[in-house]
Formats: sequence, structure tokens, C-alpha cells
Amino acid sequence: MPHFIVDCAVEILECHAEEYIAEQIYLVAVASDLFDSGDIKVRVNPYSKYIVGGKRELFIHVFSSIMQGRTIEQRAQLSHSVVEKLVALFPHVPNIAMNISEFEKATYCNRGML
Repeated sequence: MPHFIVDCAVEILECHAEEYIAEQIYLVAVASDLFDSGDIKVRVNPYSKYIVGGKRELFIHVFSSIMQGRTIEQRAQLSHSVVEKLVALFPHVPNIAMNISEFEKATYCNRGML
């Protein structure tokens, strides 16, 4: 916790490797000071088959799930920072976005809690 899932067109990997993209998202999350660095998880899912707005157009979308408790302003700043980093890395990609969902603490469970 938190999780950052990066869905993207496979072609963006011609510019930067998956590991580098994951590392850059991780560094933005660490810099936000919202999470313990050891808790941040980033995964990259490249897609070879996709349609964006009815055509094949490059995209990156980050889905983030975090534990409840951060303010709207903190979440908005996190989204802005991640998108800003991705735009800097991929200035030619026209569709870059992120959204954040919150986990409820009461319903969250992981192996360490058993």
C-alpha cells in the first residue's frame, strides 16, 4: 500500500524501459511525503491491443489505490505530480492521466495482519 498501476501503450516502452517508468513513479510517490517508501508498489502493464477515442493513439493511465486519510488537496497534488513527470518523460504521448481511489482502513487486510 499504496499501489500505482500504470496501464500504457506498448509503444511507449520504445522510449523508456518498464523498470525506469516504475522507478520514476516510485520517486514521485516518495517525494510526496504521503507514504513510507517501503510500502509503495508500482506495476507497469503495457498493452499491444487498445483503442483510445476510437483510434489507436498512445496513452498512459495511472490507477492509484491508497489508504484513506489523505486530503483532497494531497491526492490532487499527487495526481498532478505523477502526470507532470510522465509528460516530461513522454512529451509525444497525447493521452496521459491518473486517478486515485481510496481503500477503507476497516476493510483492508494483508498477510501481515493475519
